[in-house]
Amino acid sequence: MKNVKINVTIWNEYIHEKKEPSVRAIYPDGIHGALAKKLAAPDLEIRTATLEEPEHGLTQEILNNTDVLLWWGHAAHEEVKDSIVSRVQQRVWEGMGIIVLHSAHMSKIFRALNGTSGKLHWREAGDRERLWVIDPAHPIAAGLPEHFELPYEEMYGEPFMIAGDAKIVLMSWFEGGELFRSGFTLQRGNGRLFYFRPGHEAFPTYYDPNVLKVLGNAIRWARPTLSMPYPNTHAPDPLEKISEKTFKFDKVGIIKE
Repeated sequence: MKNVKINVTIWNEYIHEKKEPSVRAIYPDGIHGALAKKLAAPDLEIRTATLEEPEHGLTQEILNNTDVLLWWGHAAHEEVKDSIVSRVQQRVWEGMGIIVLHSAHMSKIFRALNGTSGKLHWREAGDRERLWVIDPAHPIAAGLPEHFELPYEEMYGEPFMIAGDAKIVLMSWFEGGELFRSGFTLQRGNGRLFYFRPGHEAFPTYYDPNVLKVLGNAIRWARPTLSMPYPNTHAPDPLEKISEKTFKFDKVGIIKE
């Protein structure tokens, strides 16, 4: 049987790359373009979408044909239309995977799925970052060393306002002394979410082989395992005969006969 490809959509604001020459020098085709090229693999069918496209490039048809959505945002969270956020959230509930990148911790879609503010501490000083794999048995950690380093990154520090059911896969230490839960998963409806911290636009983080390994693993982990309307609620017929009672129900409770 022929393997079915995973349909991946990489969404990016695509603002910093157009406005800031230093960022454009690192990502001349945008962060989305760099990721599409670096993550290319025989089992992946990759498309990209950006903020300024009609419907932000996330039409219902495109989302219906997306297995895993990657989301990078920073400068224009509030410019994303609420109707598109609701559309994405519904698809996650139905089974689409979503990978939230770096400063998209403050995006509308992450806050909606996370259920808390997503706030954290930060510092832009080019800290060295060491990422530790704390759940080596998780599929997202497959093939990674015990730890790996990024020479320059924006610091994110605790406390990080994330949901209590988050399952931590990677933890970061920064040169300034901070710790941060840099890679974690959430289950939302039928869909899987993975948040991954590295990826500040001013540094070439998305060319790092370990970062790309994490993202590739995450795409394959987050692919739908179940896709159906969610919540799929209905009023089923009883499986067994319900015995007769000496009382009856009405809308406010039990009425004795």
